[in-house]
Amino acid sequence: MKYLVIISILLAGAGASLAQDRDFLTPDETDQVREVQEPNKRLMLYIKFAQLRMDLLKTMLANPKPGRSLFIHDTLEDLTNLIEAMDTVSDDAIRRRINIEPGLAAVVEAEKPMIEELNKVIDSQPKDYSRYKFTMEQAVATLKDSSDLAGEDLKSRGAALAKQDKRDKQERDEIGDETDAKAAAQKATDKKASATNPAKAPRKAPTLYRKGEVAPDKQQQ
Repeated sequence: MKYLVIISILLAGAGASLAQDRDFLTPDETDQVREVQEPNKRLMLYIKFAQLRMDLLKTMLANPKPGRSLFIHDTLEDLTNLIEAMDTVSDDAIRRRINIEPGLAAVVEAEKPMIEELNKVIDSQPKDYSRYKFTMEQAVATLKDSSDLAGEDLKSRGAALAKQDKRDKQERDEIGDETDAKAAAQKATDKKASATNPAKAPRKAPTLYRKGEVAPDKQQQ
C-alpha cells in the first residue's frame, strides 16, 4: 500500500509540470535529503529515489495510455537529475577526502540494471518513443558516465577533480581581471571626457534642499 502511495505522489509531481516548473525531488524526498549529511548515506538515499523513478517508468511503459509520453519524459528528466546529484555528492566527498567506497559500490550496482532496462525500452521502440527519445538517450548517457565515474580509482578521480578546479579558478581569475581592466578603462575614458567637455561630466543627484540647507542626518550634533 505504501508503495502505491509513493507512485501516486510521483505521478502527481510529473503532472504538475503542465502548470509550473518542477523540482526533481518530492517535498518529502527533499526533507529526507536535508536530514542526511553523511555522503555514503546520501548516495544510498538518491539510489532509492532513482529506483522509484525506474519503477514508475516501468508502470507507465506497461500501460500505453494516451498522454503518457509527457509523464515518461518528466520521469526520465527526474532520473537524470538524480544521477547527476549523486555524482555531485561523490565529487564533493572526494574533494574533502571522505571515504565513499561503500556508496560508490552501491551506485555501480544500482545503475547497471537501470542502463539495461532503459536500453530494452530503446530497442523495443514504443509507438510514442519519438516524444521522449532525447530524454531517454540523455538518461542512459548520464547513467553510463556516472557508472564509469563510480568505478574509477578514487585517487585518479581526485587528481582529475583537482586539475579541473585549478582550471576553473584560472578561468574565473582571467574573467575577473578582464572585467577590472574594462572598468578601469571606462573610468579613465569618462574622466578624460569630463575634463575636455564639462557638459559631459556626471551630474550631481537632484536635491530638494535650498542652497545652504543641509540634510538633517548631515548636520553637526
